[in-house]
Amino acid sequence: MNLLLLGKTGQVGFELHRTLSPLGKITAPGREELDLMDEKAVTDFLVATNPSMIVNAAAWTAVDAAEQQQAEAERLNTGLPEQLAHYAATSNARLVHYSSDYVYPGDGEKPWQENSPTGPLSHYGKTKLEGDEAIKQSGANYLIFRTSWVYSARGNNFMKTMLRLAESKPELNIVADQIGAPTPARLIAQVTALAIHSKLETGLYHLAPTGETSWQGFAREIFGLAGKSTKANPIPTSDYPTPAKRPSNSRMDVTKLQGALNIQLPDWQSQLELTLNELNQQIFQDAFDTSTMRISRP
Repeated sequence: MNLLLLGKTGQVGFELHRTLSPLGKITAPGREELDLMDEKAVTDFLVATNPSMIVNAAAWTAVDAAEQQQAEAERLNTGLPEQLAHYAATSNARLVHYSSDYVYPGDGEKPWQENSPTGPLSHYGKTKLEGDEAIKQSGANYLIFRTSWVYSARGNNFMKTMLRLAESKPELNIVADQIGAPTPARLIAQVTALAIHSKLETGLYHLAPTGETSWQGFAREIFGLAGKSTKANPIPTSDYPTPAKRPSNSRMDVTKLQGALNIQLPDWQSQLELTLNELNQQIFQDAFDTSTMRISRP
């Protein structure tokens, strides 16, 4: 398999790069090698590499900034997926793409299903939905995984922000009326590898751990598992206004994916514990490498 991975420096892309490596040769250009904002450069790169599998982890993920930098968000979240899908459709390649819970209107309390009505509340959500629709209408052989609340041991994310703030804050006010399932990038990569290996049927699937929580509940669990005494106080979304409106309901029904792959997705709490363990190992390794470098200096 000749696999092209885009977005290798992001949270999901990093995990994909190391998880998909047993499946075949991976070409994973960085920003200095391929400017994804440049449509012609992407076309030329596709022709030159001729991939049989494209895994697109590249995206504009700055939700609030997308309200102002609309053209940039549209290129990465809509134009790029459409371009990749057109190539896949005309070159007999397969495309794997990642979407977001932000495509849904975010109301009610029932988990969203893959065929639930969409209705994004922000420009970011709108561009993600338009990218999904372009892929579905392209005639390509595709997999779209819609996920939510992505975090990992690397990069900038809610978990790492909470841990940083807990070093100096005895209490924090955290939104408690937005509900979803925190999803580690590692799990996304693992399920992607299984889906590719299993030749999962073309289509749209929800990918998230089981269970649900609020951002405040997520923070409380982070503090508890990390041994932090910081208190997480619940506040409503109205007390924390943002340029882009967030969905209140990000619950996602994962029944379709579990049935298709014959798996049981883990709960979000166990995945958080694994991710915290990975972060601690990373911190230990970084400290060890630093001390070794100091000792080895003449």
